[in-house]
Amino acid sequence: MGTEIGCKNSDFLFHARKKSCFFLERHFFPTFAAMTKPKNKFYVVWQGRHPGIYDDWDLCKKEIVGFNGASFKGFPDLPSAETAYKMGYESFKNSTSSAKIEQMDLTEKPQKQAIAVDAACSGNPGKMEYRGVLTETGQELFHSPVFEQATNNIGEFLAIVHALALEKKNGWTLPIYSDSVNAQIWVRQKKCKTKLQPNSKNEYLFQLIGRAENWLNTNTIEVPILKWKTEIWGEIPADFGRK
Repeated sequence: MGTEIGCKNSDFLFHARKKSCFFLERHFFPTFAAMTKPKNKFYVVWQGRHPGIYDDWDLCKKEIVGFNGASFKGFPDLPSAETAYKMGYESFKNSTSSAKIEQMDLTEKPQKQAIAVDAACSGNPGKMEYRGVLTETGQELFHSPVFEQATNNIGEFLAIVHALALEKKNGWTLPIYSDSVNAQIWVRQKKCKTKLQPNSKNEYLFQLIGRAENWLNTNTIEVPILKWKTEIWGEIPADFGRK
């Protein structure tokens, strides 16, 4: 058996054990094996070794890593990528419809001594689960049950709070990586701002959301919560690998 993880000033308890999570009712739930989450399928390289459109991140990365001033961006579909590429870097950057062009330090590396969290959800809403692992080794620290009628953003939010509570309990000071911008904003605001409505199927999920919000409002966050840079580092170590 693992070590029980309690959250100060909150009554949601977890049990760190491979492929399972121990909640208040002390019942182990199975994982859900068919979860996916969206990702970019096409990558535009405006400035790189060989500018163009790539349908594989590893190929794209070869064109930009180590190239000074590389500019690139991922897109969910080919027409969007083709339109952006034809517009050119400057035109797309200045267009009102454009998102921020990626201009990052491609030599930057993630911190090895850290916790990475992620969630996976089948449908929106749908079946959701989340987990946290050590960044360097991939060792699983916690793994939630499968929640019905949930969303990926809720899972990402709960995962960050779970990691914060785990660190508080054990006196750790490890940075926490998440690839969800929304979840990080919600944590900073101490409020899960989901538009999902509670119902009989997700009643327990909303109980946990309430406990997480209570934890955030009664504890001080003492570790950095960092954005995992998927575009440079690949999938976050806590990723469920179901794409």
